[in-house]
Amino acid sequence: MSQMNTIVGALDELLEPAAFRDLGPNGLQVPGERDVERVVTGVTAQRALIERAIELDAQLVLVHHGLFWDFHPTGLTPVLAERLRLLFRHDIALAAYHLPLDAHPEVGNNALICAALGLERGEGFSERHGRSIGFVGRSADGIPFDELRARCAAVFGQEPFVWDTGPELVRSVGIVSGGAASSFGEAIAQGLDAFLTGEPAEHVMADARESGTHFIAAGHYATETFGVRRLGELLAERFGVEHRFVDAPNPI
Repeated sequence: MSQMNTIVGALDELLEPAAFRDLGPNGLQVPGERDVERVVTGVTAQRALIERAIELDAQLVLVHHGLFWDFHPTGLTPVLAERLRLLFRHDIALAAYHLPLDAHPEVGNNALICAALGLERGEGFSERHGRSIGFVGRSADGIPFDELRARCAAVFGQEPFVWDTGPELVRSVGIVSGGAASSFGEAIAQGLDAFLTGEPAEHVMADARESGTHFIAAGHYATETFGVRRLGELLAERFGVEHRFVDAPNPI
């Protein structure tokens, strides 16, 4: 059993949330019990995840997508109020790390995707307010695109949406998990062979065809399970707490 402030302090030290300008607050969003014996991790702070944490008697829910966002209405909606009501009623804390978890070179989504796909993690990629949140994955020998596509299906657990419009042999891939189709232009400008993110956008078809660059959308949810799961594993290793990753698949 460890104290909540010790665990959250360790997460803040690792991920440095203050260094990022984000769409919502990073770190502890909802306080709870002082002592932590069990941590539940998941991608998104939705009601189903919180209910599962209650069933598992967790004291901390750790997510990538938190409760509060700049693009949401100001104030409490009925949906948000119910999520908070469940957390307060059961004295469960919730912490969230968004861009800091995408960007981390060891436990971040994009670094872990590079490793899972058998790519060497290269330079930073896709800047957000002066900070790179993705990476360029590289293969010195190159990977046939059909093989890269098959690796994506295996790693992300679903067939990716692709525009197969680039070179047959892929040596460089710009990788940004989640909804980062807007970074496709950066991949094209850098002359990368392929770009991988979670979601597509209308403009990518023409951009892919006309630039000769592969576009891969492997799923917003599917590309963002890696970092938060690894954080839970680290907390179990370092603090001796029990960790449970709760999978709540989303086709988007």
